[in-house]
Amino acid sequence: MRQIRASYTPDTITVYQAYPPEIARPSLAAGRFVPPFKRERMTWIKPSFLWMMYRCGWATKPGQETVLAVEITRAGFEQALAQACLSHHDPDRHTSREEWSRQLKASPVRVQWDPERSLHLGALPYRSIQVGLSGSAVHQYVDEWLVSLTDVTPLAQEIHTHLRAGNETTARTQLPQEAKYPLPAPIATHINATNPRESRPHT
Repeated sequence: MRQIRASYTPDTITVYQAYPPEIARPSLAAGRFVPPFKRERMTWIKPSFLWMMYRCGWATKPGQETVLAVEITRAGFEQALAQACLSHHDPDRHTSREEWSRQLKASPVRVQWDPERSLHLGALPYRSIQVGLSGSAVHQYVDEWLVSLTDVTPLAQEIHTHLRAGNETTARTQLPQEAKYPLPAPIATHINATNPRESRPHT
């Protein structure tokens, strides 16, 4: 199952990124991404908090010591998905590898589905989305879609501390509340999200 689960409001959605302090601090102070953040590089956003924790090792991996919750507009998020190309060739969706390669080069947005993660960061039997932004999409992300930046590193560290102490229940209650994101049907089809009729409940 491929499903976007996220913290969102009627107008915004929260995604996560992790950076070294030298990039995160100036951006947090400015309330937007500023140098040394590089617009020229592809930047990956993740709606799943636990997938971000898996990627950054609870904010312990070098270069990923600061975790940012980035609130962006839902309109911008959906605009990105509408122009995305899957990051891997899918013979069920592309007539040829060459066609997929052309789409990948033409699109400023990539979508990748990876196993969602448990509280202990083990792989779960359903998938979570990562969205890679490049070129024009990065400029839109920074200049048009971004609503706010929040440093959630202390939250990541606190949850991790509870886990290491064996306080799983307490750790779980501190996780950001995420729910299935209501994707418009054409976008869900475009990015190969699971049709709700194909979904099965999970725990």
